[in-house]
Amino acid sequence: MKKQDVFLLILLMFFSSACVSKKPEPPPVPTITAAEKITELPLPGEADQIKEIDTITSDALPPKPQVVSFSADDGVLLEGLFYPAPKKSAPIIVLMHWYPGDQHEWTEIAYWLQNRGLTGNQNGVPWKDPSWFPALSADLSFNILTFTFRNCQGRCSSPEPVGWLMDARASLEYARRLEGVDPNRVITIGASIGSDGAIDSCAAVLEVDPTACLGALSLSPGSYLGPDYSDMVSALGANTPPRIAWCLFDENEADSVVCNRAGGDNYYHESWSDGYLHGMHLLTPNLDPLPLARIIEFLDVVLDQ
Repeated sequence: MKKQDVFLLILLMFFSSACVSKKPEPPPVPTITAAEKITELPLPGEADQIKEIDTITSDALPPKPQVVSFSADDGVLLEGLFYPAPKKSAPIIVLMHWYPGDQHEWTEIAYWLQNRGLTGNQNGVPWKDPSWFPALSADLSFNILTFTFRNCQGRCSSPEPVGWLMDARASLEYARRLEGVDPNRVITIGASIGSDGAIDSCAAVLEVDPTACLGALSLSPGSYLGPDYSDMVSALGANTPPRIAWCLFDENEADSVVCNRAGGDNYYHESWSDGYLHGMHLLTPNLDPLPLARIIEFLDVVLDQ
């Protein structure tokens, strides 16, 4: 063998050995920052049944409610209050008031669901007296939006079902755009006219985005805004995936027939018989079980979808 051939052979063996012995470098390990930390949030009494993924943020909005405003499709300006959660991308609950009042009917319940230690101590009316409200887990907190239907500041002046339906739908579209809100985890709760607004608006936004609204809880619905309540329950159930609808009512009320008429695997209803209690009057410490406790269970169900 020629010297030149021997030299090339040795050189080839050297490079082959180097390629075999050299190990590839491992990819860099991604760093998880504080803003990306994953936390599991147990709901009260159901810690082993639900694990909700949330994102911790060091620059959460302060807990004090923010005055907000938004417009319905016909240009009517609506006033509201936004109660921020302490966690980024938390779900948002839109609370819709009944005919005798405005958004301030929900103040103490909004503070309760926001769960950041605030209270207005508005004693004298059961749903404005937080002393009897069921305790929430310290780790559980929601963004909350309340608003006042058109011409209802202080008290609704006269029925405006068409306008109120537009207001309810506009509130959900606005809620999804608020800072720190997960736009795909919107929940609605309402009383009386607000109970119909809650399920009507949830069904409407699902037509645009089938992931937008998780479910609706209604206190004493009556198909007051036009669309039939049972039809709206069916619309939520026909969504992919199906969405939850709950109805809480007093069986002595004539309008309770709408809750008895609705049905489906996505639907739950429960009644009391304690003196024609309507809407916010169901939120009292004298009922067993407590409707506020049922609201906690409803939130557990919709978040566990």
